[in-house]
Amino acid sequence: MAGIPIKFQEHLQLSSAGVPDQAIGFNTCTLESDRYVCVRETSEAGNTVAIIDLHDNNNVVRRNMAADSAIMHPSKFIIALKGSTGALQVFNLDTKERLKSASISENVVFWKWINDKTLGLITDTSIYHWDIIDSTQASPVKLTNRHDSLSGCQIINYQSSSNENWSCLVGISQREGRIVGNIQLYSKSRNISQAIEGHAASFALLKLEDSSVDTSLFTFANRTPTGAKLHIIEIDHQEGAPIYQKKAVDIFFPPEAANDFPVSVITSNKYGVIYVITKYGFIHLYDLESGAVIYMNRISSETIFTSTQYQPTSGCMVINRKGQVLSVSLNEDSVVPYILNNLGNTGLALALASRGGLSGADDLYKQQFNNLLNSGNYHEAAKIAASSPNGILRTPDTIMRLKNIQIAPGQISPILKYFSTLLDKGSLNKIESIELARPVLQQDKKALFEQWLKENKLESSEELGDIVRGFDLTLALAVYLRANVPVKVVACFAELGEFDKILAYCQKVNYTPDYPTLLQNIVRINPEKGVEFATQLVQQDSSKVDLERIVDIFLGQNLIQQLTAFLLDALKDNLPEQGHLQTRLLEVNLMNAPQVADAILGNEMFTHFDRPRIAQLCERAGLFQRALELYDDLKDIKKVVVNTTAINAEWLIIFFGKLTVDQTLECLHELLKSNIRQNLQLVVQAATKYSDLIGSLNLIKLFEEFKTYEGLYYYLQTIVNLSQDADVVFKFIEAAAKVNQVQEIERIARDNSYYNPEKVKNFLKDAKLENQLPLIIVCDRHNFIHDLVLYLYHNQMFKFIEVYVQRVNPSRTPEVIAGLLDVDCDESIIKALLQSVVGQVPIEALVTEVEKRNRLKILLPFLEATLNSGSQEPAVYDALAKIYIDSNNNPEKFLKENNNYNPLVVGKYCEKRDPYLAFIAYEKGQNDYELINITNENSMYKYQARYLVARANPELWSFVLDPENIHKRSLIDQVVGTAVPESDSPENVSIVVKSFMENDLPNELIEVLEKLIFEPSAFNDNQNLQNLLILTAIKADKSKVANYIERLDHYEVNDITKIAIENNLYEEAFVAYNKHELHSQALGVLIDHIMSLDRAEQYAEKIDTPELWSQLGKAQLDGMRLGDAIESYKKAEDPSNYSEVIQISTRAGKDEELISYLKMARAKLREPIIDNQLLISYALTDRLNDLKDLLNSPNIADAEEVGDRLYEEKNYKAAKILYSNISNWAKLASTLVYLEDYQSAVDCARKASNIKVWKQVNDACIENKEFRLAQICGLNLIVHAEELPSLVEKYEYNGYFDELISLFEQGLALERAHMGMFTELATLYSKYKPEKMMEHLKLFWSRINIPKVIKSCESAHLWPELIFLYCHYDEWDNAALAMMERSADAFDHTSFKEMIVKVANLEIYYKAINFYMAEQPHLITDLLTVLTARIDVARVVKIFQKTDNLPMIKPFLIAVQNQNNSVVNNALHDLLIEEEDHKSLRDSVDNFDRYDPIDLAQRLEKHDLIFFRQISAHLYKKNKKWPKSIGLSKEDKLWKDAIETAAVSQKPEICEDLLTYFVDIGNKECYVATLYTCYDYIKPDVVEEVSWKKSLGDYTKPYVLSVMREERNMLIDLHKDLEERKSKQKEQEKEDENAPIMGNRLLITQGNGMMPQYTGMSGF
Repeated sequence: MAGIPIKFQEHLQLSSAGVPDQAIGFNTCTLESDRYVCVRETSEAGNTVAIIDLHDNNNVVRRNMAADSAIMHPSKFIIALKGSTGALQVFNLDTKERLKSASISENVVFWKWINDKTLGLITDTSIYHWDIIDSTQASPVKLTNRHDSLSGCQIINYQSSSNENWSCLVGISQREGRIVGNIQLYSKSRNISQAIEGHAASFALLKLEDSSVDTSLFTFANRTPTGAKLHIIEIDHQEGAPIYQKKAVDIFFPPEAANDFPVSVITSNKYGVIYVITKYGFIHLYDLESGAVIYMNRISSETIFTSTQYQPTSGCMVINRKGQVLSVSLNEDSVVPYILNNLGNTGLALALASRGGLSGADDLYKQQFNNLLNSGNYHEAAKIAASSPNGILRTPDTIMRLKNIQIAPGQISPILKYFSTLLDKGSLNKIESIELARPVLQQDKKALFEQWLKENKLESSEELGDIVRGFDLTLALAVYLRANVPVKVVACFAELGEFDKILAYCQKVNYTPDYPTLLQNIVRINPEKGVEFATQLVQQDSSKVDLERIVDIFLGQNLIQQLTAFLLDALKDNLPEQGHLQTRLLEVNLMNAPQVADAILGNEMFTHFDRPRIAQLCERAGLFQRALELYDDLKDIKKVVVNTTAINAEWLIIFFGKLTVDQTLECLHELLKSNIRQNLQLVVQAATKYSDLIGSLNLIKLFEEFKTYEGLYYYLQTIVNLSQDADVVFKFIEAAAKVNQVQEIERIARDNSYYNPEKVKNFLKDAKLENQLPLIIVCDRHNFIHDLVLYLYHNQMFKFIEVYVQRVNPSRTPEVIAGLLDVDCDESIIKALLQSVVGQVPIEALVTEVEKRNRLKILLPFLEATLNSGSQEPAVYDALAKIYIDSNNNPEKFLKENNNYNPLVVGKYCEKRDPYLAFIAYEKGQNDYELINITNENSMYKYQARYLVARANPELWSFVLDPENIHKRSLIDQVVGTAVPESDSPENVSIVVKSFMENDLPNELIEVLEKLIFEPSAFNDNQNLQNLLILTAIKADKSKVANYIERLDHYEVNDITKIAIENNLYEEAFVAYNKHELHSQALGVLIDHIMSLDRAEQYAEKIDTPELWSQLGKAQLDGMRLGDAIESYKKAEDPSNYSEVIQISTRAGKDEELISYLKMARAKLREPIIDNQLLISYALTDRLNDLKDLLNSPNIADAEEVGDRLYEEKNYKAAKILYSNISNWAKLASTLVYLEDYQSAVDCARKASNIKVWKQVNDACIENKEFRLAQICGLNLIVHAEELPSLVEKYEYNGYFDELISLFEQGLALERAHMGMFTELATLYSKYKPEKMMEHLKLFWSRINIPKVIKSCESAHLWPELIFLYCHYDEWDNAALAMMERSADAFDHTSFKEMIVKVANLEIYYKAINFYMAEQPHLITDLLTVLTARIDVARVVKIFQKTDNLPMIKPFLIAVQNQNNSVVNNALHDLLIEEEDHKSLRDSVDNFDRYDPIDLAQRLEKHDLIFFRQISAHLYKKNKKWPKSIGLSKEDKLWKDAIETAAVSQKPEICEDLLTYFVDIGNKECYVATLYTCYDYIKPDVVEEVSWKKSLGDYTKPYVLSVMREERNMLIDLHKDLEERKSKQKEQEKEDENAPIMGNRLLITQGNGMMPQYTGMSGF
């Protein structure tokens, strides 16, 4: 499309993105911008929205959305959805959030994004705007009503101006056989609507000439029956701006587009161009300012239904009905030449070039500029220069020319007009900014300069900043910042004191100044700012600065405080390599400010300084704490640690924790040694804190060494509660005893569990403490009661015995009493002691201890006193019972009546004394096992039996009925004979029975049950006992079961029979069921258990009920007696089990018998299964007539299902009847295939129109070689692209290649022929008929899948065809490469020339050149001629020079020499020298100057041919090497050349030297020629001298005469001039004499006096 003013591009084919054709339309496909295409798709699976991102390689995103309409945001991944009910929602698809939602009651008929934040919604009556960003606008806001002229119109567009003050609504309607357009133009500020007839409209902005603001325009296009017009009018005119004259221009429509009309008007503000797009695909370009038509052409053969602006090129983008997404924009390279050459509109070309910065009018602008300057129209010239495209005239030369123009006073200078025009249009370049800045700043108009700078009207540069710096440093800084001059920026920041900004700026621009020098200056000016700057410097990148140098800078100024602040921040990372700086920082502060050093060390910021050095300085400064922290030598630590008055005690204790154990002990020893009184508390605290670490024994040894039991006590007091060391606890007790801390001993004795009780007891006994309470506690805790009592008794400490039993532990009274009894203490003392602790003593333990010593009676007073005190403790009663039993004081009464004693204890006590008393006690306490044991030992079975029945405990029964119990039989006899008959409790009896059952005593249980049931009792009719009796008999004695069933009537029949059946007592179960008339269950026993179907049949005949016959039929069916079963079902008239009957009958192949059953069942039930099976049975018995009758009669059979089943069983005849009956053509076709009726199968397949059927019939026809029918099927398959691979594979597998090709050839004529068919046929041709390939490609290349066919051609080695495809696929690179690689088969010079100019890879040009050089050398010049404009000529020359083939391209070199390329010139020179073509060489060096003339001259000056040496001299002459040139001419005696060279040099000395040379060699002719040729440059006196010396008067005479003549003429002219002057002077004197003395006008008003100088800058 070269040469035309537009560029055309196809971005996407919607069908290739999977968009169905029916979704490509105005209502479903939207294009809100050049970013997204949004398509709403409808399918059976649901509605989806396809979003195609044109900026992301046409990426397609699909979302399931049920919306009625969807439009994408112009630039963001945001979608707006509209429901059929008026619901509106806006979603951000990136963040998956809903931005806004609303509901509108009116029907929205059209909506559109009018900008990035606002939706325009059009209803039947109104126009709404909805801001999706404004959170306060919850729902759409009504803008205005729709105009009445749009009633009944289809709305196709809605637009708004950039400031949203104007909007236009466009609608179309069908009227009088044509499409009529109506536009509603609405002004928001005036709230007025205007109806306009038009089809498309748009708003635009245009900057008119001499205007500083944009002019708002409205343009619309309309087609009426009389013609079409494009209208352009101004809206919102701004006061002071030029008025835009309304335009109305014709729109041309070709005759074949009679019904066409504009559908879109799109304006380009960048170029000032209007794109008018019509429905039929025509595009018209108009100039927005003049309305002139630029271009018109058709861009689409399909109708266009939507369009938008194409932002990348300020063009337009459209979508047509075919789904093509196309863009059109101005061709920047050709539009201006097109207007000049084709339209001849120079003004339009200049305006468009200026407006859009387009090339093509450069020469016109230069010419116009020069013409205007020459004509004196300086202002217009300045405007032309300022508005020139791409700034071609914005040069220093132009500025100088405009500055040098002198104008009359009061007029605006051209340079000022030039600058003002540039400022109005945009910004100034570097030179312009500098030129304008000087006068503005000199006139002190800094505010104006600053305004221009902020508006980016000036181009900042270092030179501009230097100029501004002399006037305003801050303003200069702004310039330097914009110009990115780091050195000057940093200097300005420093001068302004803005040091904090320096580093941020340097980091931003990656600039590294001389930081130390800069810092030194800052510190000198402001030390605090210097600290901040140094800190920022280190924070930014410490590797770029020398910290040592910075430290020296601060110290040089004695800024200790500032240095400290800096280093604290600089060294905060605590790096090892900074150790020397850390040391230096601490040294400085320890010497000048120790408190600062103390704080630094206290914060533990640094760890890499010289610790010993700093420790010494700390010690000297009195910072003992810091010294201790830093010292490592124990000697130094001990030396410092004794200064405890100057060291914080808490810190010192913590410090000890940092030392080793040995070092800590040494320090503690040193502290005690130096001043034990002063340091003891500190040592105790340290010992306490680090006891675990140092070891308690080491610390105890330390305290004992200095014999300070007080310290030892206080130390151990803190650890004894936590220590588990017995020695530590003992040492504490010992130390407490030393310091008389008895209470502490008492506490430890009571609470501590780790001391050695024996050792402590002995120590306390030996210590002879006044208070024996610690000893009592130790003995009480560790059960040394006997030793305690002996110690206290022998030491006459009776008081402490009382204290012990009364106050310490009364519970130990039994042991104390025992001890006193053992020492034979007086009873009165014991009784008195007991009386003192009544109610506090554990009676049981006391009784036990006293009972051991046979002194129980001594407790009687104590027990009675305890009883009288209200005690209910069983032990008291137990003791009393024992005393009463031993004293035989009516014990039986006490045992029966008293409930407080412990029966077990008392019973045990009585066992050997009186078993009956023991039985009483055990019975009372229900001590079951003890009672059983005592009764068994004493043969008291009757007592035991009665107790067991009354006790009613199943576990106890299990115990006594254990088979290992030797007393079991005796006990059972007593139970059966005495205990059970005596009992009248059903619960007790049931437990006895249950226990007999659980312990597997069936015979004994039967005895019990027979006695209860058959003998008169309350349990004769008990159902449970009868059930139990029968069940027991079933398990133990089956012979009795029948008798029991006959005799008993109250048992549970179902349960008993079930258990009987489980125990194989089938006859008994049958009798029981029959006795109770349960016939069905009885029949079930005969069938399921006795398994006699004959007896069951007899029983059924006997009872004769339908239920029994059905039951029997099921049993017979299960027993595979199918005939009998069917008869039984028929007698029962029961079809309910039809499913199983059908299943078994079909499996057994009993279709004849089944038919009778099915007829009976069909009379009773209307089930599809029955009718289905009846049809199948008819088919299987070959009763096809009956089958047809049934089908024709009323039925509920599923004929398709039956047919499918018969089809599967290969009963195709019957299946055919069924499929025919239901007109299932698809399955009928398949059936006919198996019946080998292929013609009918094809007919049915045609009716079925099903791909699967077509495939099956096709496969069958292919298999049976029915190719005609197979082709019919194939034609219906190949229209489905997905079926092509399998179909082709089928044919190819069977080797039917011709038939396959014929099939596709026939298919190409089909209406539904698609790309796949054309592609597949091409592939087949490539494989089997390559001779047809090229013809096919030429006819249908546009309808094939070219990449796929390319692969096929490569595989088949069809190189011409491959190249043809590459060309039509715009793969020019591959086409050229393929032709070169396969040149033997595919090379064509003409085609190659056409291809090579279209390739994109420039390297292919050079491959082609090498190819031609190797294979087509005679055509190389032709190729190079074509490629001249595209290749690097120098590179081409080097290629041929390298291969020594330069002569091959001589014509090419001559053709391109007009480019004046040095490589070409040199190569051609070499070639001409080699060919000795001196004429051509002379022409070349004269006409082209891009070569090294001196080098060439040097090469030629030694050439064998004089002509080349002459050229050498000529070159020297051209390059002003006069002596060299003349010297060469002299050598070759080329006198003419030498004389001309001397004359050209215009140097007298050279001319005179040559003249002398000719005189010397005696060449008088050349002497004379030199005189005439160099006449103007030779001095006459020199000539006279030479002539006189060499006697050349005759030869010199003509020269002398000429000189004399020239002098004579000069004198004449002077005389004439003098006479004229005298004459004029006389005339003037005469006029002066006649003139009045006073003139009529004063000089001041004359106007011709002294005029002020005009600077050219008066406007500023």
